[in-house]
Amino acid sequence: MYIHFIFDYASTEYFITWILMMEKLPLSVIVLAYNEEDNLPDCLKSASFAAEIILVDSGSTDKSDDIAKSFGCKILQRPLNGDYAAQRNFAIAHASNEWVMMLDADERITSELAEEIKEAVLSNQDFCWRISRENHFVEGKVLHGVLRPDKVERLFKKSSAKYEGSVHERLQCPFPKKELQGRLIHFPYKSWEIHLDKMNRYTTMLAQKYAAQGKNSNFLSGIMIKPLWAFLKTYVVHLGFLDGKLGFEFCLLHGFYTLEKYIKLRSINRFNGRI
Repeated sequence: MYIHFIFDYASTEYFITWILMMEKLPLSVIVLAYNEEDNLPDCLKSASFAAEIILVDSGSTDKSDDIAKSFGCKILQRPLNGDYAAQRNFAIAHASNEWVMMLDADERITSELAEEIKEAVLSNQDFCWRISRENHFVEGKVLHGVLRPDKVERLFKKSSAKYEGSVHERLQCPFPKKELQGRLIHFPYKSWEIHLDKMNRYTTMLAQKYAAQGKNSNFLSGIMIKPLWAFLKTYVVHLGFLDGKLGFEFCLLHGFYTLEKYIKLRSINRFNGRI
């Protein structure tokens, strides 16, 4: 009888542990998407430990929504209108859980990071969690310059956070910042074509934003000095030269990104909004 009791107790303990392991983490992972069918499977799979995944689709014409449905995501439709902060705030308002994590479609959560996220959420402390991001390109990992590893604030309580800024949006959170040790793996550009296309879209949105704020583009500073400094800063100060030819190419394009942004701003101001 004593042996039977021990067996029952051990079985019960095992069963409880199994149930707890099967439960999803009370976390809402938010993913913004537009034609991300190539990225979504790996992205959503890496976030499958979360109780809820919300996909905010801004008008995809590929299989993004079908892929999201196959992962059991909550799918919300909303046009982006060039305002990423508003899109993220819209998603946060629809989150079912107090803890929220922002995840881009071209990012992957490592298993080590997933474990840390679980600990942070279950501890329920008032922190805004910062995560290191390791950037990869089709030709390999980039360690310096434009795509050097960066830190992004992604894990927070929804009742205390809000995004501001239309293009390069920033999280506003009153809680102290704390850093997780695990990393996000980031694949921002799977080809040069994707990289250049994103540059074109972002520079247009930024130029329009600057124009709406009443900013002007001085030829000397905006067209000559700032693009050159953007290249030198990333190539020399941020050690882009250590990434060899790939580092030079990325840093040079960063200078061109700055040039393109201010050329478009000049065009908007000179030709009544036309680029």
